[in-house]
Amino acid sequence: MEYLDVLVVGAGLSGIGAGYRLQTQCPDRTYAILEARESIGGTWDLFRYPGIRSDSDMYTLGFPFRPWRGEKSIADGASILQYVRDTAAEYGIDDKIRFGHRVVSASWSTAAARWTVRVESAGAEIELSCAFLYLCSGYYSYESGYLPDIPGIGDFAGTLVHPQFWPDDLDYEGKKVVVIGSGATAMTLVPSLADRAEHVTMLQRSPSYVMSLPSRDPIARRIRKYLPDKISHRVIRAKNTVTNLGFYQLCQRLPGVAKPVLRRLAQRHLRDGSAVEPHFTPSYRPWDQRMCLVPDADLFKALNSGAADIVTDHIDTVTEKGVQLKSGDHLDADILVTATGLRLVPAGGLDFTIDDRKVDLADHYTYRGMMLSGVPNLALCLGYTNASWTLRADLASLYVCRLLNHMRSSGYRVARPESHHDASPRPLLGLTSGYVTRSESILPKQGSRSPWLMRQNYLLDLPAMRFGRIDESMDFA
Repeated sequence: MEYLDVLVVGAGLSGIGAGYRLQTQCPDRTYAILEARESIGGTWDLFRYPGIRSDSDMYTLGFPFRPWRGEKSIADGASILQYVRDTAAEYGIDDKIRFGHRVVSASWSTAAARWTVRVESAGAEIELSCAFLYLCSGYYSYESGYLPDIPGIGDFAGTLVHPQFWPDDLDYEGKKVVVIGSGATAMTLVPSLADRAEHVTMLQRSPSYVMSLPSRDPIARRIRKYLPDKISHRVIRAKNTVTNLGFYQLCQRLPGVAKPVLRRLAQRHLRDGSAVEPHFTPSYRPWDQRMCLVPDADLFKALNSGAADIVTDHIDTVTEKGVQLKSGDHLDADILVTATGLRLVPAGGLDFTIDDRKVDLADHYTYRGMMLSGVPNLALCLGYTNASWTLRADLASLYVCRLLNHMRSSGYRVARPESHHDASPRPLLGLTSGYVTRSESILPKQGSRSPWLMRQNYLLDLPAMRFGRIDESMDFA
């Protein structure tokens, strides 16, 4: 059985970042990246629907060690995918990737102090072993999206599409399209489809907060004009991190101030300002669910042009020719897009055992938002829900490297966060979005205080993850 010091699962943004950190911070360790698919990119290779783009700026979503050189701060999916691939090639990380390797299960042996990882590859099953397992596979299923029980959906005679599996040959030219959903995917699809479709309707059960940002950051452009690449990247990254965090804190701490500001911003972009109240005024506080960002007000422009509209209502049933609403209205449709969300799966859906005892991740607490109480030599790469994923993902990779170096210098083979129980457990992700609340029962929990609390605050996490005590609440052997 082949042995490696570290096995990384997933070759998306997180996995490529992990590879770079392992090469530079732990150059004496052997590692490989296992990728179930046949290409690099993760999310940015999987999603192919029209208009796919980031909803975070690329100066914070990009890697801190490789400047983003694109013109657009809010970038399209193809540009992000190329950036990830170019980064992997530039640092030789692509040579460490084993494509078509789907990890099925992992079993820990206390006696051997290592993981045995079962992998499906080319129709066969193989086993690899490692001292440390690092899961960079995100937290949603690549195999299926979430589809709620929509009455009558089987009766629809047109084309039914889920954005996660967008057909390459789907022709929507001159067609009537109804997009069911109110999240980032729906708001990306609507203006993109409106360019060619006869008409696009976004059907939402309840509104989301929507804010427009310029796709090209004018301040970043000026900074890049006068400073070298690496320095300007750091300055812009710091500016955006502080600005975004400050806005998040305003929304959460002073929702009475943030709500009217967001309403006025939406109203400013809409020709019919009265549409703000029914369609852009949610019942929850700003950032209790992820904020929807639209570049250059493209959603509002599509609505103003008449090529698209928003309907806030409940579905009574899907008919052969469209959607019957509970209000009595009927939306005609040739194409029905179910932008109804993701299906979350913890740790990529792997089965875990420790000494032949099955591990239920929901019974465990996260340690520093990345390891699991009572589980040895295992880390999960989880990003922020209120900021760019990569900000936290990179901190997690740096912490893994710190931990590995501490173990080697101290002669330890095992690092296990203490078993933990908290009288006030909290959901892991801390959002009220449907895709999060549906999955709370299968996700690990977080505690009420450090190091068991997963803070959504980069400025607090940075010193803790880079310089905090490596032995706090950690058992070594």
